[in-house]
Amino acid sequence: MSIKPLADRVVIRFVEAEETTKSGIILAAAAKEKPQVAEVVAVGPGGNVEGKDIVMYVQVGDKVLINRYGGTEVKLDGIEYTIVRQNDILAVVED
Repeated sequence: MSIKPLADRVVIRFVEAEETTKSGIILAAAAKEKPQVAEVVAVGPGGNVEGKDIVMYVQVGDKVLINRYGGTEVKLDGIEYTIVRQNDILAVVED
């Protein structure tokens, strides 16, 4: 089964957070924050949304930064995804 977002929505999957700090300290599960870096899994077609023409700037495979508490979380085939609007994406992470 797959997810096909509509309009200006983007399906993302969060990248796993580091379990140790840069100094080597192992973090307990309760101390971890929700990661902000995610990978784009699917992109809607854009088009005319609420009277505005929307061009989609992200592509499948892009790494993006999103608002920590944005989007709608869904679980499909045991995998957790988040669906956000393109304007909830703060930046594209470039290597």
